Amino acid sequence: MLDLVLPVVFAAFIWWFSTGLVLLLDGLPRTTFRWSLAIATVIAVAALGGIVITAHDNSVSGAYAAFTCALLVWGWQELSFLTGFLTGPRRHACAPDCGGWRHFVHAIEAILWHELAIIGGAVVIAALTWHGNNAVALWTYAVLWTMRSSAKLNLFFGVRNLSEEFLPPHLTYLKSFFRRRRMNALLPVSVGTASLVVVLLVQGAIDPAASEPARVGLLLVAALLALAIVEHLMMVLPVDVTALWRWAMRNHGAAIAQPPATTHRAITPIELHPAPSPRPD
Repeated sequence: MLDLVLPVVFAAFIWWFSTGLVLLLDGLPRTTFRWSLAIATVIAVAALGGIVITAHDNSVSGAYAAFTCALLVWGWQELSFLTGFLTGPRRHACAPDCGGWRHFVHAIEAILWHELAIIGGAVVIAALTWHGNNAVALWTYAVLWTMRSSAKLNLFFGVRNLSEEFLPPHLTYLKSFFRRRRMNALLPVSVGTASLVVVLLVQGAIDPAASEPARVGLLLVAALLALAIVEHLMMVLPVDVTALWRWAMRNHGAAIAQPPATTHRAITPIELHPAPSPRPD
């Protein structure tokens, strides 16, 4: 039983801690951003080296290491965006009368360099693991990328909780691309499809024929995907989960300490930055 529970606990802890660490660094004075990103870059490069090594390490420790390395690379992607170093060519808000296709293009321009960096990261990790027998790093990055894209599309169509209070001051112009709605038609499809994948991953993990390293790898990825599903649900449910990262938000202003009584918002590791969306109805 422990071999089934431990990967899930590990994935949940590193999800919670890595999200908090990015928020903590983003809440420091802007004069620290260069140092934070420089250190994160060194760690990300080391993580890529770890992915090279673990790609040929078909062991339990190799599965855990590959999972962690992929999350470290993803953390660099998020930190580079939130600190403002890698966003897009557009760095100002849309006019109130901007809408339709033009508004969507403006939103893409606001995050274009970051999106291209994420694609580049996927290509690099795929190349590093292509001929290996341990693909946990690639699976992990793929889940983060896919569910983040899904979340952005759901934010595009409109959700209840936008998490705009977590935007740093230098990215507040991105609020002009938010849209608030109770629900959209895509979210049930996103949650349902991801849930089916989780079931398939768990079935593969509990298959008696599965080796222990394969079981651990499948459970790590399944747990991360399940957390992403929860994050999707938090977009539309009347909940406030900021307390999960209160320790990381102490420098983000008094508004976080006392959230408005009439609104409930949530922050997620995959939606640490906002998505493009049309104007409000």
